Amino acid sequence: MAKTTLWWIFAIFFTLAVAEYQKRTGPTYEIRGKALINNQLIKYKLIRTAENDHDAEISLKVADTTIHASIRYKRFKSNDEWSESPMARVADNLVFMMPKQPAAGKMMYYITLTSGTEQVKLADKKGEPVVMRFKGRVPRGFLIPHILLMFLGLLFSSRTAIEALIHGRNTYQYSLATLLFLVVGGLIFGPIVQKYAFGAFWTGWPFGHDLTDNKTFVMVVVWVIAALKLRKDRANRLWPLIAAVSVLAVFLIPHSLLGSEIDYTKTPQ
Repeated sequence: MAKTTLWWIFAIFFTLAVAEYQKRTGPTYEIRGKALINNQLIKYKLIRTAENDHDAEISLKVADTTIHASIRYKRFKSNDEWSESPMARVADNLVFMMPKQPAAGKMMYYITLTSGTEQVKLADKKGEPVVMRFKGRVPRGFLIPHILLMFLGLLFSSRTAIEALIHGRNTYQYSLATLLFLVVGGLIFGPIVQKYAFGAFWTGWPFGHDLTDNKTFVMVVVWVIAALKLRKDRANRLWPLIAAVSVLAVFLIPHSLLGSEIDYTKTPQ
């Protein structure tokens, strides 16, 4: 009993670690950094995702009133010229409202801080403009179950792999739980979330190249095979391990990578 508890604790901490990794490496996680100007250390966060029912607020906390900021921006994947605008001071913050875009529309931008003759550019870690994507508002009643079920799928996938490695008796039962969470979370709630956010239930194969949809489909298929193998042979160790590795690989791929986006060069201006 004590060992079982320890294995569950390990699986939970492993799941939380993977969840944090996915959050921080995803293309929607804000760019964080520090800039030194006029002997002031400015800590900043540059957003990379926003809901499209209103303009998106880009804000920097800069208490020093001798420091000003301007932002240059344009639509991503477009033939637009760069637009430039000063950021307005609101108390201790410098603020700009990025014009909202249709769902899956992206904007690219960078900020320049100025104090006298001194200038500092705020961009991504490579010095390139930050790319942000707009999305539709997803009701919490669909979003929360989707997220919860997907991470329960990761948790039970990890626990199934442990059970297989220690030759436990519950490998098959855990595999069924894993499959249930991934199917409901990924193939039922996932498309609903996608529809609200980007206007389409499914943009993966064979209709598109959305990596999130494709990787979800692949890991469900692998777990279906694993469950069928275990149904025939409860002592099978190979397939639950293969399936667990596939889930881990999927979660290590940044979420929303190669996701839905508008190509403004191919749409009416």
